Order: sequence, then structure tokens, then C-alpha cells
Amino acid sequence: MTGYADRDEPLHLWNHPGIIVIDKPRGPSSHQVAAWVGKMLGCQVGHAGTLDPQVSGVLLVMLGNAVRLAPLLLQHDKEYICLMRLHGDVDKARIEQIGVEFTGRLYQRPPRKSAVKRVLRIRTILNLEILDIKERLVLFRVRCDAGTYIRSLCHHMGLALGVGAHMVELRRTQSGVFGERELHSLHDVQDACNAAKGEDRTVLSSMILSVDAAVPDLPAVIVRDTAIDAICHGAVLAGVGIINCNEFKKDQTVAVLSQKKEFICLGRALVPSNTFKPGDTGLVVKPTTVFLPPGTYPRGWTKSEKVKKPDKRLNNQSKKEIPLKKYPSNK
Repeated sequence: MTGYADRDEPLHLWNHPGIIVIDKPRGPSSHQVAAWVGKMLGCQVGHAGTLDPQVSGVLLVMLGNAVRLAPLLLQHDKEYICLMRLHGDVDKARIEQIGVEFTGRLYQRPPRKSAVKRVLRIRTILNLEILDIKERLVLFRVRCDAGTYIRSLCHHMGLALGVGAHMVELRRTQSGVFGERELHSLHDVQDACNAAKGEDRTVLSSMILSVDAAVPDLPAVIVRDTAIDAICHGAVLAGVGIINCNEFKKDQTVAVLSQKKEFICLGRALVPSNTFKPGDTGLVVKPTTVFLPPGTYPRGWTKSEKVKKPDKRLNNQSKKEIPLKKYPSNK
């Protein structure tokens, strides 16, 4: 894998925002894996949801200005398959019952090896299913809040069983809406990049998902083409620029799309959707994260022609003659 990081010349094979779901192998850090992908594609990258070096599975790598999605992607629920080793013999029925007992809200303190401050926090275990038990080895699937430490979960389950336990192996199988069906290995990405250098970009394009794939559940607001460039410059979206929209509440995050379903930006609703009709005047959505670059659509707005009038007091003051200060003669 060192060949990825040792390449001197960037390839610049991709210059659009997007997301690629990488099957992170055991060994390298999440940062190293993301850096290798960026080196292969020749673009800015970031990753959402750090995995420990010895953990494998779903790692979201954001390309270009899709890195602005990081705060949203980091909040997604996660799913893991974990192999836990008990430190003593426990009845199978009791082990299966522990999965039910540890479903719901629980307290956690990050492990000593973690990179975050070790403060007590509350996390929710949405589902914990025991898949297999073989002697002291327990295989289970867990779906949980972002920021849940499975290593700590194994330790606490072992304490509850009265024998102690530790995590042996862990693999992330789901992050939000992204799962193992979208996974690509680093070797797959390298092969696709080699094909793209030969002018065949089909495979590479099929691997990279559009940014709107990360927010399928957000209310959509469809806008007129004439409003898009103003939004890309940071202007607040008014009702006159909206063609139609889904239902949303005030302060809710919405996805602003073009008529071609291009992802323009994420925005915060200033008013609820039931208080206006498309085409009405008044401000509706304030852009928070813009993905479409300015100039993609023709400008549908004009700059103000007003010229600031000069201050008459300054003009009159400038016309006054400044008297010269007289100094005594040296004679």
C-alpha cells in the first residue's frame, strides 16, 4: 500500500464533489486510507467516522467540497459485526439475554486509547443481536448511535455477565444509508484510476456517488435556474425562486436542488413550508453548505447600480485652505 502515498505527481482524475465508500482494511489508519484515495484521484479528500487501525469495513471518503458534508455524515447511525471473547464460561441463554438488556440508552466512557476526552456520555444501542456462540466466543451485530465505543460495550457486557470480556475483532457494515453493497477496495479504486488514465472513466464514475446520496431523507426544495447562481454566491433563497418543495419545519435542514435534480446546497429553513406558496415573496431558506460552484448557471441577478454619494461635509472641508504654521526665524 505504500505505493499510493509515495506517488509524486497527482493524477487529477476527479474534480467534482462526491462520496466513495471504501472497504477499509485492517492495519492502516482511516487518515492513511483517505490520503491514498486522494492521491490516486488527485483531489482533496476527507473521511467521516474514524475507524481504529485494526477495525475494517465501511469508511466514507468525501471528495472535493463534499468534505463540507462531514458534520452531517458524522451523525449517522452505525452498524457493526463484533467478535467478543468472554473470560469465563456462561450459559448460552444468559448470553442471548444480555443482548436485550443492553438495547437502549447507556452510559459510556471512551477507552484509554481513544483520541477524545474521557468524559461520561450517553449513547443509544438501537439493536443488539447475538448471531453465534461458540464456547467463549460470541458473535453479535449491533446498530448504534454515532460515537458508540464497541470496545467499551464488550467490556460492560462482560461485567454484566460476571466473567469479563474483551473485543477480538470488529467490522463496520453500515454508516447511515451506506453499506457493504456500495463498498470498493483500494485495489478496485486503483484499477479504476488506471482505466481512467486510458480514457475509460466508466468504472470510476460508477464508484463515486453524488453528494445527494448522503441526504436521501431530507426535504427537497426545487428552485428555478435563475436563482441558482445567487444561491451559489451565498444569497438567501426567496419564495419567488422556488418551484416546489416537500413539507418542512422552521430551522429544519433542507436539500436545495435544481430542476435537473442537481444538488446545489444544504440550507436552514427560515419559515415552515405551510406558511408560503412557491412564487411568493419573502425569504425561505438560508444556505449553510454550498456544493455547486458559482458560474455553473447563468447569473439571474444584477448588481445594484446605486453609487454612494460623497459626503458634502468632507468636500467642503477639503476646499478649505490649510494655514501654514509659522516658525520663529533662526536669525
